[in-house]
Order: sequence, then structure tokens, then C-alpha cells
Amino acid sequence: MWVGTDTGLYRWDGKSFHQEELPSSVGNAPVFAMLRDRNSNLWIGTARGLVRINSQGISFSEERDLRGNGGIKALFEDREGDLWIGGARGLARIRDSEFLTVAPTSGLPSEHNGPVYVDDNDRAWFGPATGGISRLDQGKVQEISAAGLGNDVAYSIAGNKDGIWIGRQRGGLTHVQYQNGQMTTRTYTTADGLAQNSVYTVYVGSDGAVWVGTLTGGVSRFKDGQFVTYNTANGLASNSVQAILQTHDGAMWFVTSAGLSSLSNGKWRTFAEPEDLTFADMFCLFEDASGTLWVGTSEGLAFFSSDRFNSPRRAPGPLREEIFGITEDRNQWLWIATSKHILRVRPDPLRNGTLGSDDLREYDIADGLLSTEGIKRSNSVVRDSAGRIWFSTSRGLSVVDASHLAESSVPAIPHVQLISADGTPVRNADSNHISPGKKRIAVDYTGVSLANPERVRFRYLLEGFDHAWSEPVQNREAVYTNLGPGSYRFRVVASNSDGMWNGPEAAMSFVVDPAFWQTSWFRLACALTLPAGILLLYSWRLRQITHDLHLRFEERLTERTRIAQELHDTLLQGFLSASMQLHVAEDTLPDTSPAKPIVAHVLELMHKVIDEGRNVVRGLRSTETIRELDQALSSVPDEMGLRREIDFRIVVEGQSRPLSPLVRDDVYRMGREALVNAFRHSGANRIQLELEYGIKELRLVVRDDGRGIDEQVLRSGREGHWGLPGMRERAERIGAQLRVWSNPEQGTEVQLSIPGQVAFESNSKGRASNWLSKLYPRKPAANAAETRKRAV
Repeated sequence: MWVGTDTGLYRWDGKSFHQEELPSSVGNAPVFAMLRDRNSNLWIGTARGLVRINSQGISFSEERDLRGNGGIKALFEDREGDLWIGGARGLARIRDSEFLTVAPTSGLPSEHNGPVYVDDNDRAWFGPATGGISRLDQGKVQEISAAGLGNDVAYSIAGNKDGIWIGRQRGGLTHVQYQNGQMTTRTYTTADGLAQNSVYTVYVGSDGAVWVGTLTGGVSRFKDGQFVTYNTANGLASNSVQAILQTHDGAMWFVTSAGLSSLSNGKWRTFAEPEDLTFADMFCLFEDASGTLWVGTSEGLAFFSSDRFNSPRRAPGPLREEIFGITEDRNQWLWIATSKHILRVRPDPLRNGTLGSDDLREYDIADGLLSTEGIKRSNSVVRDSAGRIWFSTSRGLSVVDASHLAESSVPAIPHVQLISADGTPVRNADSNHISPGKKRIAVDYTGVSLANPERVRFRYLLEGFDHAWSEPVQNREAVYTNLGPGSYRFRVVASNSDGMWNGPEAAMSFVVDPAFWQTSWFRLACALTLPAGILLLYSWRLRQITHDLHLRFEERLTERTRIAQELHDTLLQGFLSASMQLHVAEDTLPDTSPAKPIVAHVLELMHKVIDEGRNVVRGLRSTETIRELDQALSSVPDEMGLRREIDFRIVVEGQSRPLSPLVRDDVYRMGREALVNAFRHSGANRIQLELEYGIKELRLVVRDDGRGIDEQVLRSGREGHWGLPGMRERAERIGAQLRVWSNPEQGTEVQLSIPGQVAFESNSKGRASNWLSKLYPRKPAANAAETRKRAV
């Protein structure tokens, strides 16, 4: 138990209290606040600054700008592990960043770094870009100057339990051994059998052999004190070697300036053709835990699959940059250094082309890095025996504990803050109702993640409008314009600073009220009113058309009456006068005169012409008083002045309906023509006219039992007579169908069918009558005499 007092810090050991000795700069200053964090650090706020106590000892920070003259009086650890410090002059935060970076301010010889290697004793060996070799041991940097290393540039560093191997720019290959605090070195050059003194890359194989790649001399293998060199003459693609790797099957792979070469069981193979590897420049090699071989190139990543190299499908932009280094942590994530980014990515989705937002993480300055630019050097990204990942960057040496990252992924908490309509906040006690006519509806939201707020991303969905979640966005406002009336629910999720979407979901509902013309009662009223308006418009238009048709019919009737008067007063009167003169001439001729029969024949012809003229005049004037079609046609025999008895019957079926004025005359004309032909030319003993007033059509049939019509006449009409052609022309004009059947033994039948909407004056009235007849059916007739068929 720890107790803070006005005179210092005390600790209970189970029996008594003992005062804890603090740094001299703290002394027995008053203790105002204490906190034990999740990593078992004890934090103590005093009047003179901040004290931390852990297994490694006691550390002190004055925090003068924060405490002022009042001291550190408040300590708090948030859900993400950040430590918040309250002093007399404000608030501060201490957080553990993902990366720890060693910079020149911490003793690093140069800001620009080169290759790196970490031995089994947790010592990091690295070569600054300016030259020399340095060692980082327990936070302290020490420069190595033995064997002339301080005056040369280290291109590559590798090692095993036997020591460190350093590839130098000019000095060949140096072997460093460090035992019992003593360091020994030995350098190998061309004099010892090395292919070239300019060594760019070094790799230690599983059998202890050291492979040395030179700038222009090929690759040398050092084993048991002997060098064996391989170059283009042996099958290497180029003598300029940039990276070396041994895969789990024992094959050796070499990145050269002319392609990728492999040596397996003494056989060389080169991948330099476009169908094998499409990248011109390659920088690094790595084999992951699944056995996939990855290549870092100037155009991004490539991997070896199905005996050929492939480029990942749909790889994001950072993975298409120059790749300078690749390694893998214990959770089988790939760590990659590019020319502009430090990345962590899942290899399986990357290979399969299914990489999602949770499968890739980018790190930046907020994560503890001083730079995100990788270094184009062999072994610039490595993993040590503790599982930590080391990066050489353009501004220092950075290390990250990947296992710690997996444990500290605290989810972000999303929250919907406000809904506004046209800039006015919507605040209702029971629900969020938005009045009609609002054009711009904005939803403000946020995500609580204090560790790294600028890294938080959001996805949102408006139920009732959006069909899918939005893409990850950084802004904290969603705007919708011209939303229709209805109920909506806004949902939002947030990713934490590690890029993981593992948090809860926030939601808020609102309602856009409809304008009066968008309400259901208004639409129902319109639905009911519209048919009535259409019916009124239809009725008005129908009356207008009917009135126009009546006017046209009256004009037509007037003209026909005038023509009938002219024919009667001129032509018929002239024929009558001429006939009377011929009668006088006939009477004066003796019976024996040869001219008398001729004159008698002329008189007979003139009599027929006069009768036909009278019939024409009578027909022209007959429609003037047409009311019922059957009554008008029943007078045809009387008009013809027949001299013999013919059985003539008219049968009417259905309820008589008024005909359209413009059609009525043509129907009468065709019916009259059919009857006149039957009475005049058929020689029939029986003629029957049938009229059927149907629901869908008007049907007129004239049937006789006469001698029939010649086939030629039936087809083209009698020469000089226009009865049948005229009937066909009239039928075609009004949209009717005319059929004529004739047989010498059975007589002739003429059938005229006219659609109801054409024939009848108001088809809608007929339908209404039909509906009424279905609702109120008539009683059955008492006998056959009361049926709707009647004989005239």
C-alpha cells in the first residue's frame, strides 16, 4: 500500500510504514495524486513534478511548464492506455506510441540510416548512410571503428550465433565476433578469394554458409574458410547482385540487375522474360510462413505462384510504390517499407485480391515514426528474436513490438451528435421531425478515440435512402439533399487508430414531414378527383364532337335536299314533259306505222328512268326524317311500286339505340341499296331484313331466296351500275365490314357489321345500360310473342 502525504511518499511492507526515497530533486515534496497503470507502472504527482516507479527503478520529470507553482494534482488512465496529467497550468497526455525511434537527438550518428541487424543479445547493429558501424545496446549508441569500419560504408549486415557479417562499400567482407565483452574482427577481400571488394548484400544460410553479393563481380559462397564464386558464366542473370534469400526447400534466390535467378540442386534458373516477371527493377526478397516468395520491386509487390510471378490484384496505391524491405511478425502479418510508407498487411487477402480496409494499416508520424520513407539498402527491414520489427528510415532507426499492437486494439466509440435542416438544429422532445421543404439535411457525428483521433475513419448508412454502407471517410458530417417525406435512420460505425472496425454502432432516427401535396389524404383526393375530371372532360369533348357531327350531318342533309329539289324541278320535269310529247306522238301514229313500236319502247324506257329518278330523289330526301333504322328501311318496297307480291319481313334483335349522325346515313344507304337490289334483280319470293343491336356491334343482314348474283358481278359489279362498289366504299369509309354470299340455288345474303363505338351515338351510355341491366335484370317474357325479336 502506497500513501502520499504532505511530507513525501510512504509504503506499507505488511508490518509498518517506511518512507520511500525519491530523487533528490523531489525530496520530501507533497504528494497530490497516485495511479497504477495497466503495465504496473506507479505514477506519482508531486509538488515538484511527475515520478514513475517500476521494476527498472525510479524516473522523474519536472514538468515545469505543466505544474507551474501548484504541482501535479490529477492523474488518469483512459480506456486506450493514455496517461492524462492535470497540473496548475493545464492538461497533458503521455501515451505509448506503436514505434520507438532512435534519432540523432538520442545519439544516432546520422539522421539517414542504412542496413540493420539485431543479434541474440538484443543488440542492434546498423550502418549510418554517412559511413561507419554503430551498435545500440540498452538504449545507448556506440560507434565501432575496428578494422577500418569507421572509414567505410556498410551496405549490408547479417549474422548468426558465430558473429556479425558486414558487407562494405570498398573494404570487402568483415566478420565481427563479440564474446565476454571483447570484440574481434577479420576482413576478407579478393586476396582471400572474394569475388569483389564492393559487397552490396550478405546472407547467412541455414547450413552456416555466408553468401556474398557484389556490385559487379557476381556472388561468392564462403564455407569452411573457402570462397566459391558464381557469375553469369555459371548461370547467374547478372553479376550485379542486390538481394539474396534461401527458401525452406533449400533453393537460393538472387536478385540481380538483369532478373531473378535461383540455384537449386546445382541447377540455375533465371526469371527475366516478360511472362515470368514484368518488373524491371527488384530490391528485396522474403519468404513468409506459408512458403510464398515475395519480391519487392520498383512497381510494387510480386509473389511466386504456379511456377510464375504474379502481381496482387486490386492492390492499393502504397503497395504499388517502390518496395525496399519486407518481413513478417509472429501473427503472420507482412511489414513493408516503401519509398513513402510503412505498412502492415495480411498476406492471404493480398494474394487473393480480396484486401479489405481491416487488412491493411499505414503508420505515420503520430505512431512514433520520424519518417515513413524506407531506405534502399539490403536488410533495411528485419525481425529480431523477440518478434520486434526494425525499420531503417530516412530519419532514424525505428522499432515496433507487433505482439503489443495485437493486444492494444481498443475500439472507437461512435456517436451521432446533431441533425440539422438547412443549418437549423433539429431538437424535439419525442422524435426528430423535420418540417417540409427543407433542402439540406446534415448529420454530425464523431468517434471517441483519444489515442490518435486523426486516424479515426467512419462508415455510415441512411436507412430508407442508401443501399449500402459508404466508403471509409475522415469527415464527421454526412449531408443529404432533397430527401422525400418518410422515416429515416442514420447509422454510423468507426474504426480505431489501428484501422480496425471492431467497435459498436451508433444510430439516430428522424422523420421528414410531408407537405400537404405529399400527404396520403391529398393523393387519395387526387386519385378520386382525377377520374371525375377526366370523365367531365370526356363528356364535354363528346358533346362537342357530337354537336360538330350534327352540324356536318345537317349541312350534308341540306345539300342533298337541294340536289333532290334540283333533280325534281329540272331533270325529272324535263323527262316528264318529253314523255308527254311522246305520248301525244304515239297517239297520232297509226297502228300500222313501223315507228309506233319504237316510240312505245322509248316511252317504256323513259318511264323506268323517271321511276329511278324519283327513287333517287326520294332516297336523297328520306334521311331527313330517319328516327328508327328499321322503320326507314321498311318503306323501301312501297317506294319502288312493286307489281307482284313478295314476302318481306324485318326482324330486330336487341334494344334499339340511336345511331351516330355521320354513320346513320351510310348505314341506311347500304341497307337500302341491298334491299333495292334484292327486290329489283333477285326475282325472290321471300326477302328478310335482320337488324341486331349488339353490345359491341351493329349488324344488318339482307337475305333473299332469289336467283343469286353472277360471280363476275359479285366480284367487280355490273357494268354501268355502282351499287355493290358503292356499298364497299361506304363500308370502308366508316370502318365497317361488308360480306356478300350468293348461290344460284339458295339466293343472296348481304351482311354489314359496324363496331359499336362507331355505330352508336354514345357507347358509354350503352355500357352503362348494360351494367344496369345486370344489376336489375328484367323478368322473363311470358311467351314467344314478347321476346325482343319482332316482325314488321
